Parts: sequence; structure tokens; C-alpha cells
Amino acid sequence: MPGLTSCAEPGRAVWLQEDATGRRVPIGRFDPALPGPENRMRPLPEGFLSLGVPALARCAAAPGGWAAVDEVGYLETACPAYCAALLALLDARRLLAAVRHQELPLLQGLCRRPDVFLVDLDAPFGALGCVVMASGLGRRFGSNKLLADFGGEPLFIRALEATGGIFARRVVVTRHPEIAAHCARRGIRAVLHGEPERRDTIRLGLTGMDGLAGCLFCPADQPLLSRQTVAALALAAVNAPDRPWRAAWQGQGGAPVLFPARDFAALRSLGPGQGGSAVLRAGPAAPGQVEAGGPDELQDADRPEELDRLREKLSKKREI
Repeated sequence: MPGLTSCAEPGRAVWLQEDATGRRVPIGRFDPALPGPENRMRPLPEGFLSLGVPALARCAAAPGGWAAVDEVGYLETACPAYCAALLALLDARRLLAAVRHQELPLLQGLCRRPDVFLVDLDAPFGALGCVVMASGLGRRFGSNKLLADFGGEPLFIRALEATGGIFARRVVVTRHPEIAAHCARRGIRAVLHGEPERRDTIRLGLTGMDGLAGCLFCPADQPLLSRQTVAALALAAVNAPDRPWRAAWQGQGGAPVLFPARDFAALRSLGPGQGGSAVLRAGPAAPGQVEAGGPDELQDADRPEELDRLREKLSKKREI
């Protein structure tokens, strides 16, 4: 795609390059007199004017719907014409941009635009919790399906893999000692209980989640759920934290569901027979949806024949 790339020569200069032509100019020169250790490059506005501004205009006029700018930092703020051209490019097409984490009006303004999807590389998933719901009795399955073999491991392990490395806090809520033992061996917190209802699993899972921005409730019986879908839910919640988010396939919402912190009180006070869907229906904002990577990600294994079909899907996926 058309775009600009900046590169630094430590202790010497920063260069701006137009990707389509390979032409580059200096936009910053190292100045040992500036306070350090960071930002010791003195801006060279003439570089932005001679190449940066016209290159951004060419990006806006180029065919295709995307452009890329890597990166935008404090040097760029020294040239108002370049800043204006960058904003014009953002209005003209979709822009993939790397923005420095600095408290400067231009950079903060870019990140706060309502049409921007922001990924903070220092903390990409924010401060979210996750409850893996592993309390099912498997009545339709005929046994504890969560411990059934799936790809050489108990089925519920797939939920641990799909939610790993994303959440600030994670807990598995289960009524099965075998599952709690598996979690202990993996260093994952588990709550072992004997409560009868789904609302109890929700309430117990939220213990210790105060102070977080939201919490994902993930069923433990969707063995093809991918980490990519879970991560996309977390990123969506970071960018729009005031509404619930749920995984979907072709517009049909399903689970997992990520609730904002404002819903924690309602989730803790669910009535008999109620689950998280009652909070979704009563909420002030309709849940957003994140499309899963395929139709089988949101399928659970309520019966042995359903688990066999999902096993076949896993085998084919591994063959590919």
C-alpha cells in the first residue's frame, strides 16, 4: 500500500522515506545539547515540506483504500503543514499508522478520534478479566464432556488455550475436582463449588474482578474457539468500553460475551434461572458483535455425536 516510513540512525538523524519511490529526506538531526535520553533529535521541517507533505497527498490520491504511515511522533508536530496533510489523509482513506505514546496534542487527538480503532502496544488488551465457565454437568452428553478427549487433552483445556495471555485476571469456575486439579498444575486460579445454578457460576467468577474494565465469560465446551476471536473481543472492548461485546457468526450472536464493569452489579444479582442474557436484554446499549473466524468456533459439544463432528473439524484443520 502507499505510505511513508521513518527510520533512525542513532546519534545521527531520522529519515522519512516514501515507500512507493524509495526517496528519503532527513526530518531530524541529533543534537547532543538537547535533554535526554529520549527526543534528542532536532526537527527539520524542510524535510517534511519537501517530501512528507506531497507524499501524503500522493497517498490520498493513489488507487486502493489504504495507506500506511510508520511512524508519527514528536518530530512531525514541528511542521503544521505535515500535520494538516496527515489529517487530510486520515479523512480520505483508511490509514494504518504507528503513533508514539507521547502526551502531544496531535498524537492524542489522533488516538481519540471516533473513527480510530486503537491498539496500545504497551497494553493491547487493557485491564480485563476472564471467567472460564466449567461447571456443566453434561446431562445430554451422558458424562462429563469437559474431560472428554479432544486432540489428546481434556476438552476444557481448549478454553484455557483460547483465553491465555490476554486477560489481567482469569479464573476457572467448576464443580469438578478433576478440572480444578488440572488448573492447579497449570498455575491457573480455579474456584471449586457445589452451587446449583448458572447464576452462581457467574457470581463466583466475578469475585476478585473489581477494578477491571470488563470481564469475558467463556464457555468451556466450545473446543474450536480461537484465541484470535477472544483477542478481537478484548480489543473491541478496549475501543468501546461502555457496551457488551459478544462473538457472532454471520450476524448471529453467541458466546463468549464480554461485559463492561458497569454490568458487574447486575450480574451478581441475577434471579433464579437467569443468566447473562438477562443483563444483555436490560442493558442501555445493544451488544456489539465480533465475527468469529468460522462457523464451528461457537459450536458447543452437548452430545457425543457433536463432539465427534468437532473432532473431525480439528483433524482437518491440523492437516491443512
